[in-house]
Amino acid sequence: MAKIERHSKIVELIGKYEIETQEELAEYLNRAGYQVTQATVSRDIRELKLSKIQSENGKQRYVVLQGRENFSDKYIRVLKDGYLSMDMAQNILVIKTVSGMAMAVAAALDALHFQEIVGCIAGDDTIMCAVRSVDDTILVMDKISKLITN
Repeated sequence: MAKIERHSKIVELIGKYEIETQEELAEYLNRAGYQVTQATVSRDIRELKLSKIQSENGKQRYVVLQGRENFSDKYIRVLKDGYLSMDMAQNILVIKTVSGMAMAVAAALDALHFQEIVGCIAGDDTIMCAVRSVDDTILVMDKISKLITN
């Protein structure tokens, strides 16, 4: 599998679970179908510039902590790589993605913090985004179009 897919999966996993160690991250990735070694996970952590912070329960966990530009660039790449098409039904935005990429693209959309999007639900190749209004849905579609064509 491509490195960009693995990287987006890592970002998704550390957002969903409190992952403390490289071994734990490798275990999650292997369960998700990514055959990785400790060396690969170590390199990915470096490339993604992951940091460890203390969570509420006192344990350490991996997070993405870096400059806003690099952070956004990674998510825009995931969006570009996974996106196929989009359509709207009133204030619901439906995005079609490459098979298996809906979760990563939805995580990227969440990370881009569009004020108009209330939340996203992702399947295998389809994302449904609840948007605040019909006008906002048109605005979000325009924003996404600009991001994927630049």
